[in-house]
Formats: sequence, structure tokens, C-alpha cells
Amino acid sequence: MSYKFYGSISFLYIAFFIAGCQSYEPAPLDIGSYRNDLENRLINIEPITEFANRVAASDGVPVQFDMHDGISPSEGEVIALFYNPELRMARLEASVALAKYETAGLWQDPVFGFDGAEISSPSAPFEFGFMANVSIPISGRLKVEKKRAGTIYEAQLMKLINDEWNVRSELRRRWVNWATATLQVQLFNEAIDQLERIILIADTLAKAGEINRVEYRLLTVELASYKVKATDATLHLFEEELVLIGLMGLPPVSGEYLIAEFPAIQTTVTGDETARLIDANTELAILFANYQTAEESLRLEIKKQYPDIEIGSGYGSEFNDHRVLFGLTIPLSIWNRNQAGIANAKTQREIARAEVETTFARLFRELTLANTSFLIKKTQRAFYANDIVPMLEEQTKDIVQIVELGEVDTFILLETVTRQHDAKNRLLRLQADEMIAAIRVHQILGPEYQLHPSPVNRELTTEDTLGGVQ
Repeated sequence: MSYKFYGSISFLYIAFFIAGCQSYEPAPLDIGSYRNDLENRLINIEPITEFANRVAASDGVPVQFDMHDGISPSEGEVIALFYNPELRMARLEASVALAKYETAGLWQDPVFGFDGAEISSPSAPFEFGFMANVSIPISGRLKVEKKRAGTIYEAQLMKLINDEWNVRSELRRRWVNWATATLQVQLFNEAIDQLERIILIADTLAKAGEINRVEYRLLTVELASYKVKATDATLHLFEEELVLIGLMGLPPVSGEYLIAEFPAIQTTVTGDETARLIDANTELAILFANYQTAEESLRLEIKKQYPDIEIGSGYGSEFNDHRVLFGLTIPLSIWNRNQAGIANAKTQREIARAEVETTFARLFRELTLANTSFLIKKTQRAFYANDIVPMLEEQTKDIVQIVELGEVDTFILLETVTRQHDAKNRLLRLQADEMIAAIRVHQILGPEYQLHPSPVNRELTTEDTLGGVQ
């Protein structure tokens, strides 16, 4: 009776083990389907609209989202948060950390063993014995493993938040560069129109014999040179457009939907920039989480000094003498005591501490440089906007009046047109540099309030992690 009972228990255990295992399911790669999805992202806007409604309260995200009138810079940020390829990879990495966190701290599977012996003597019975062993973690190691996995997941979420913040800042910078490139192409076209009018005047003067062929040829060479520069500017505009579209994860044909306007630049006003840097910088937040992981790693290695108890029970038979078996195993921490693991964890904690401190020092320097660059570019832009460009425009008006009186000096006209173009182009670049410096300051100081990962994947959350970010 006992033999049948223990045999049934063994069979049920094996059946439960087989039923609890997962089976393999292939997932073939279908790049054609992805291509169709990529090409239809601006046609099927329902997912991005729903996502925009969920993130409407985020820092700088528009409350109203409507792409039918084109894509504005703020709407471009929403699209980038949803479709950016680097953010997609970061979210998948966070999903890996989440899976590890959810499965951390589990007990080791029990071990089943069976031994049998058939004695050659005809009268000897078959001898057998089976044991099931279970490790009982009395040291609290599994709880620490769970908490450490939570800090790793939290660090991955901080990395995702940092990646999202950097993508938004990079999108603003690239939008500034693209809008500037658009205006630069317009400036070149305006200069070419002015040079062509000068060529018409010079053609009349050449026929009248008032300028020679050498002077006339110099004017035509200058016009051809500006046409080449205009094509370079057009190529640069196209390159900036592709970079911008790539950040948003859209197909190349999406450029026609972009609105050529500068993004709204947010100026961060704070009484103590150093405290704001420590509290809100997203890069430092990653390193703070990494340091907490290093702390939990050391705590785990210390817990590993204390062994787990392994107990076992089973049933066997020897010479028809049926018996219930018991076993107990306790490793003794005498010589090893996980000294290597503890020493390595202590060193890793100091490395994590140094990374926090050196990164803070670097960001502090970069913040000082960004603030100084912003003030200098702002001053330079004011000189060009208030003094240099107005004087050149006044010079152009005076020359036009002189031409109307019949006194024409084509080379003064040429000099005025080229100088005015260079000044306006320089003003555009200074305006862009000023905005880019302000974006960098805002990026280093971090968001106005604690960010959470964008809800593209609803499973990614900072809740329920033992790291404590809520």
C-alpha cells in the first residue's frame, strides 16, 4: 500500500513538472509588415493621437494634438516619444529588466533523485530509493535578490526617462537647425534675385561701354558662385530634414508635413542651479539608481556568506524492507565565506560613487559653459539685429535711390548685396546658437518635475519596484 502511495506521488510530481514548463513558439521576422507600418504612420494616426492624450500633462507637450495642419515642433516631440527607434530599444531593455524583477527571488526548484539495483541472485528483491530535495533560504538572500532586481529595473527606467528627455532636447535642437536651414535657403534665393538684377544693370552698362568685359565677367562669376552655395544650402536643408524625420521615426516622405517654425524655448528660472542639477538632472538620476544597485549587490554578496539549508525526503526499499528516507545538508562557511564576491561588490560600489561624483562635476562645468554661451550668443545677436543688419538695409535703400538718379556703381551694389546676405545669415546662425544654448541649459537642469516613462508600453511602470520611485 505504501509503495503504491509513494509511486503515485512520484508520478504526480513528474506530471506537474512537465505541465508547468513552457513550450517554444517561433516568431518569424516580417520586415515587409514593418515597412507597411512605417509608411503608414502618418496615415493611421489613431495610435499616436491616443498616446498624445495620455501624455498631455507632460512638460512641454501640447494639450491639443492635430497633425492635419502640419507637424509643429511640440507635436514632433510627441511623435518622437512614440516612434523614435532608440526609445523603442530602450523600452525593450526596460522590459527585460522588468521580466528579471518579476522572476527574481524565487526558490530553487526541488531536485528529484532515484536509485535502483537489481541483484543477480534470483531470490533477491529489487532494491530502490528516491529522494526529493528542497533548498530552504533561511538567510534572507532571496528577499535581497528581489530588492536588487528592483533597483536594476529602477535604474533601467531612469535610463529610459533620460533617453526620452535627451530625444526631446535633440529634437528641439534639430528643429532649430532645420528651421534655420530653411531660412538660409530663402536668403540665398533673395541674394540670387538681387544679383540677377545687378547683372541686368551691368549688361546695359556693358553694351553702353561703361564697364569692360573683365568687370562684367566678375559679376557673372559671383552670381554663379551664389547659385552653387544655394545648392549646398538646399542639400544641407535636406540632410537636416532627414535627421529630424529620423528622430521622429517617420518615413522620408514626411518632410512636407513639417512646419518651418522655431520651437518654443523654455527658460529655466531657479534660485539654486546646483540643487536643481542634483534633484532633476536625468543623467545623474541613472547613476543614483546604479549606486543603489551597487549597495544592494554588496548586501546580496554578504547574505551569500550564510548557507541555505537543503532538506530531503523520500521512500525506498532494501531486502523488502520499505522505509521512509530523510536528509539534511548544511554547508559550513569556514574558509571561503564568499570573500571574493564581497570584495568585488565593495569595489563596484566605490566605482559607482566615483561615477556619480565625476559626472556631477562634468555636468556642472557643462552648465556653466552653456549659460555663458547663451549670454554671449544673445549679446552677439543683439549687435547684429539692432546695429549691423539695420545699417546694411539703410545702405541698400541709399544705393537704390542713387541708382534711380542714374548714377550706378555695380561693384558697390555687389558689395552691399553680399555684405547684407552675410550679415543676415550670421544673424540667423546666432539666433539658432542662442536657442540651442538655452535648450542645453534646460536639458542639463532637467524637467520641472519628476518624469515617468512615457506610457507607450503600459507594463513599464515605476510602481511596485522595491527601489521606491513612485
